[in-house]
Amino acid sequence: MTTTLDPPVPIGKAAVGALGLLALSTGALESVVSPTIPLLERELDMSQSEGALLSIVLLVTGALITPLAGKFGDRYGGKRVLIRLMAVVAVGGTVSALAPNLPVLLLGQVLQGAMVGALPLSFIVVRKNLPPGESRVAIGVVSGLFVGGGMVGMLSAGPVAEELSRHWMFALPTIAVIGATLLVNRLMPSDQPGGSDDAGIDWPGLLLLSGVLVTLMLVLALAPEAASQPLVLGALVVFLAVFVTGWVSVERRAASPVINLHMLARPAIWKACALTFVICLGTSMAAYLVPQLLDERGDGYGFSAGATEIGFLLLPGAVAATLAGPLGGIGDRRFGSRAVVNTGVVMMAVSLVVLASVHTEVWHVVVGKALIALANGLCVTAMMTSTATAVDAKDTGIATSLILVSRVLGYAVGGQLGGALLTAATPSGSEVAAESAYVTGFVAAGVVTSLALFVTRTMPKGVKE
Repeated sequence: MTTTLDPPVPIGKAAVGALGLLALSTGALESVVSPTIPLLERELDMSQSEGALLSIVLLVTGALITPLAGKFGDRYGGKRVLIRLMAVVAVGGTVSALAPNLPVLLLGQVLQGAMVGALPLSFIVVRKNLPPGESRVAIGVVSGLFVGGGMVGMLSAGPVAEELSRHWMFALPTIAVIGATLLVNRLMPSDQPGGSDDAGIDWPGLLLLSGVLVTLMLVLALAPEAASQPLVLGALVVFLAVFVTGWVSVERRAASPVINLHMLARPAIWKACALTFVICLGTSMAAYLVPQLLDERGDGYGFSAGATEIGFLLLPGAVAATLAGPLGGIGDRRFGSRAVVNTGVVMMAVSLVVLASVHTEVWHVVVGKALIALANGLCVTAMMTSTATAVDAKDTGIATSLILVSRVLGYAVGGQLGGALLTAATPSGSEVAAESAYVTGFVAAGVVTSLALFVTRTMPKGVKE
């Protein structure tokens, strides 16, 4: 006996437009922190390590939410889960807007991390309600508007924070998110929920992975204060070891693990994950150090840039990252994934080392950051492509989730290492980090990134002869 599913309800341009507005507003909300980290550090009396933690906590939450969002979307319907996730994002934006201190702001950013899982759900909704040709166009529009929203947030955060207050730079895009969510709820038809997943959700594995990521971030954040708090740091290291051991044990036995460790053992997959981690670590260190260097007020280094100016100076890097996706896809088809990754790794390593040596003019930093962003985009695109083609179609989602977690770990470790370097190099009672900390950070990131070349040597070319 066959079961006939109800045909999807077609959607019009208004519904796609509502999803586009939602992508635009969430992109803006997601990107307001990056150019204003130095301003937030001063207003909330944060150390550089705490600033680094603030810059990555949203991404870490997103990595945990994304697999759950996909499963819940299949089980209960994409639109239903999307609206509920955006409600969480709206609460997070409100908490961030009202935050009087760092702990409350971190809570708001944790809640905002739900937006990372919400964006793929919008793609699912579009695919269920549009023919293949039209759905590809709609997904491209939504993706482009999310990127565009990121640029809007980057450019507007500084002026809003400086002319109004830091509270309004979160409040304004949050209001837009709420309005766009109401429009999507009204205009987008509900999609059919799928069948229940007999394997269920690996809640123990998810909770233990959360413990691993949170404890890892705390260890890196407290590393500069190891001399003054050795017992606390030691206890956190022990907790980290316990969480990792417990998580590995649970994932090996889980019917539907969060991270499939058996797939991770495949050479093609672990190499892709290792490359992604190393490349994102180098990118994250630069992404944190560059705004700090632009804001720095040292003797003979730094540019004393405000939040508004920093946003404009970071814009070329955002544009380069946007172009990297299609360029990486074209390069992968023509030359193979190994050639693209090698090009990206060399470009990033050289840019980081040169930036460590030459950073006396603003354009040095802007060009260096743009090249690093371009290189990162090329590498990640090639890694996603090679991973997706290295496994069976039914395992694509599992394999790409491994890449996602590797990206998050790379960004978390890189950002926290950059913050720890600056914190350790800032004398007591001063807000100015030593120039040597920036030099060390850029060189270390370049050296770590170059280690990826040892892995790429063993990769297949990725071009069909």
